Amino acid sequence: MSATSSLRTLEPLNRPSVADTVFDQLNRQILSLELPPGTKMSEVEVAKALGVSRQPVRDAFYRLSKLGFLSIRPQRATLVSQISEAGVLQARFIRNAIEAETVRTACRVLAKEDHSALDEIIDRQKQAVDANDPVSFHALDDQFHKEICDRSGLGFVWDIIREKKAHMDRVRFLSLSFASQDAFGDHVNIMEAIRARDEERAMQQMRLHLSRIQQQIVRIRAAHIHYFADEADT
Repeated sequence: MSATSSLRTLEPLNRPSVADTVFDQLNRQILSLELPPGTKMSEVEVAKALGVSRQPVRDAFYRLSKLGFLSIRPQRATLVSQISEAGVLQARFIRNAIEAETVRTACRVLAKEDHSALDEIIDRQKQAVDANDPVSFHALDDQFHKEICDRSGLGFVWDIIREKKAHMDRVRFLSLSFASQDAFGDHVNIMEAIRARDEERAMQQMRLHLSRIQQQIVRIRAAHIHYFADEADT
């Protein structure tokens, strides 16, 4: 038997690596502002706190820096990056353009079982709203958008969005203290339009949903000015 034939019998490994686990934990803590902008991050200290070697921490730091969450500066402290308002608005523009077309496709191709799966996510979001659980709500928010992409045969779209939305994520998380009900209602309206196969209404509702952050960021920046980068000269 050839080496190639032997390799075909191998089963894919789904277990998360240590680096994945470190990344997931730090990503969650940065997103939820447990590690706020400006926090100094040390590979040594994180490795000691998590009981792992420095290599998976280094790998996680690199991935977080590529997403825009960490600022790694040679010979200087690594910091949790400040929120870029320009980055938030750029991500909103990208999502608006891509996801409007995604829901158009969803209206055409999603079947009843897809509708049921999305309805279940919305039901869980309602539970998160009632329980005042912003961490769960935010995760379900992402899951709703990702499922629309995946079930429409456009999984690559979510990969693009995920790479661009780090600054937007923290503003979205902060907005949930006053805007989770609006976000939930938007998802209900988007789902109703998808189920009715009303492409124009679905696109309009998605654009409305994603545009809310433009007003929210004004309120959030006023309350948390120290979280934001000074971009006056950029």
